Amino acid sequence: MVLTSFVTFLGLFLLVGLSSARRSRPTRRDYYLASQDISPFAAGLSAVATNNSGYMFIGVIGYTYVTGLAAVWLMVGWIVGDIVASLFIHRRLRDATGATHETTFLAVLSGWYGNNFGLFRRIAALVTIIFLGAYAAAQMDAGGKALHAMFGWSDEAGAVAVGVIVIAYCLAGGIRASIWTDVAQASVMMVAMAVLLFTAVDNLGGRSAAWAALDAIPGYMDLAPPAENLLASGGIGVALFALGWLFAGFSVAGQPHIMVRFMALDSASHMPAARIVYYLFFTFFYASATGVGLLSRIYLPELESIDPELALPRMADQLLAPVWVGLILAGIFAATMSTADSLVLSCSSALTNDLPARPVQSMIATKSATVLFTVFAVVLAITDQQSVFDLVILAWSCLASAFAPLALVYALRGKPSEFQALLMMIIGVATALWWRHQGWHEFIYEGMPGILAGLATYVLTQGAWRGAERAARSRI
Repeated sequence: MVLTSFVTFLGLFLLVGLSSARRSRPTRRDYYLASQDISPFAAGLSAVATNNSGYMFIGVIGYTYVTGLAAVWLMVGWIVGDIVASLFIHRRLRDATGATHETTFLAVLSGWYGNNFGLFRRIAALVTIIFLGAYAAAQMDAGGKALHAMFGWSDEAGAVAVGVIVIAYCLAGGIRASIWTDVAQASVMMVAMAVLLFTAVDNLGGRSAAWAALDAIPGYMDLAPPAENLLASGGIGVALFALGWLFAGFSVAGQPHIMVRFMALDSASHMPAARIVYYLFFTFFYASATGVGLLSRIYLPELESIDPELALPRMADQLLAPVWVGLILAGIFAATMSTADSLVLSCSSALTNDLPARPVQSMIATKSATVLFTVFAVVLAITDQQSVFDLVILAWSCLASAFAPLALVYALRGKPSEFQALLMMIIGVATALWWRHQGWHEFIYEGMPGILAGLATYVLTQGAWRGAERAARSRI
């Protein structure tokens, strides 16, 4: 029954994606940007599904299982940071997309204000391919873990299953198929998480009893993060911890696969409506996932010594009827696919549109690049042994450090040179990687120093440039 329910829901997602082929047009602009005719409801809900991927179903729940109530600061920081980025950047990015007539996030960054940053665009494409490759592999890995936990299948089988389905509807309709399936998948994700949370609380005797059971675990319901996650004690430590994750939320501005949803919006004037849809569903889903992560510690204490990232499928199997277990598993796959397809399309666009000196016009070559990158992501998922949480955060932080500072500077009417844009990207990524290499990401999310380093690079180079101009004028 579980397998039947699971396959039924996956079949529905596949049908939705394939049906988008009726609306697709044989152009690169439609394949990568859906001809900019996406409604605010679809754009907002698609962004939720893409942002809240296997990272949420597998990574966040596993992290909350280990950390306890203090994981709520991750949620608060992330959502607040995401809102800040949206208020400053999203509308102006949509405007720039219309003005440049470009089809990719990197192309818009390279052509904002009429620029033609060819070297920046090609190097940025390489950065995108590397880190989005790791990100896509994490989604495949999340699918593999779900199948392993529920059916005993190998992780490799789950990764291949996600890859095959992603290829099917990406080839059918490109970004339009991705967005349409995101809307269906997001609905399943919300229902699946809500049902599991309600059942888990109800089986413990209600909210008061559930809270008492959690509170009985020593230190588990402390709002302060564990001492090893802090650079300082007390309120300062909590503030630093939350501030780090605020930058994680702000990092959405550097994620090509999410920002393209807002670029594809039918009108820049509809951005407020898309934003409302996005944050309402995002907050509900994140809060539900955090609640499930907390309760899984009660139901599955043995996972602490095995793999906390298996908490969701194991908990569903223990508490729910088979049809609902199939729904939960389909929800996990929906989450992984909704992000995986977006990552694959973003990398395909980088390979065919941004990396070459001239964009590839052939749709056959474009779709071949989609298949090629999907196979690469599946292989990486099978061979890499990092946790989903760690792999996603690494990719997320490096992409944010590369592109979010430049997007913010543009949104604030700054006009950096190509040299400045390159320097901001290189120093931002190098700082994030160095921070992680030092092990300091255990205390503060590495995207925070990466983003700040990128912004500082612009401010310092801009100041030095103006100083040199003043000195030159004084000598005349």
